[in-house]
Amino acid sequence: MSANLNAVSSNPKRILLVIANPGTSTTVGGAVGFWASELIHAWYEFTEHGYEVTIASPQGGKVEFDKDSDPRDPGGYSAHDILSMGFIHTPRLMNLLNDTKSLNDVRVENYDAIVVAGGQSPMFTFPTETRLHQLIAEFYEAQKVTAALCHGTCALLFVKLTDGTPLIAGKTMTGFANVEEDFVDGYVGQKLMPFRIEDEAKKIGANFITGGLFKAFVTRDGRLITGQQQYSGKVTALEVIRALGA
Repeated sequence: MSANLNAVSSNPKRILLVIANPGTSTTVGGAVGFWASELIHAWYEFTEHGYEVTIASPQGGKVEFDKDSDPRDPGGYSAHDILSMGFIHTPRLMNLLNDTKSLNDVRVENYDAIVVAGGQSPMFTFPTETRLHQLIAEFYEAQKVTAALCHGTCALLFVKLTDGTPLIAGKTMTGFANVEEDFVDGYVGQKLMPFRIEDEAKKIGANFITGGLFKAFVTRDGRLITGQQQYSGKVTALEVIRALGA
């Protein structure tokens, strides 16, 4: 009997990549969304490794970039992000953002890991997204890789395990750091975010560490993986891949 050399004997890893629905800033006003590179750079690494990626959001449906994360924006803040530009100019990929899966339709057993991306919207929308908090706890307690980056790590502040313990209590983690909030507030000329992740995480008992101002940085504490900010999408995805062993 001849072997089928094209047969694939293993199933691909399955990633649930969560981004925020559009929201409104309560500090400076205006629309806020998710950060393009935090989705796209992670998505690229996962798909390059043959993983299946499901893009989801708490409410499902159409999602929007934070304006400054869009490399087409006239302000030019993310004009260097050619990877996101390629995603944007590929219609079948942009269509993925028109009808994201609702977290209400997600079942933990269908995925190997959850990754929560950031942007400005999470800081205004994730604190009340109880289904997101519940899913993160379910992934973690199912012994599955649980990851978040940048302002997406704010969701971790609200996650409690079944015994009532905060997920991040006693854990080493990172996220959008105070030094970065100081920089952004100075650039904007006022307080941009309604609270600071670093301060709140430390109150809960997390060991919050950083890798420097806007430097790509990721931490891993067991199956909890966190990335610092928008330049950490790639390194966060690679750490998830290492944790999954493939």
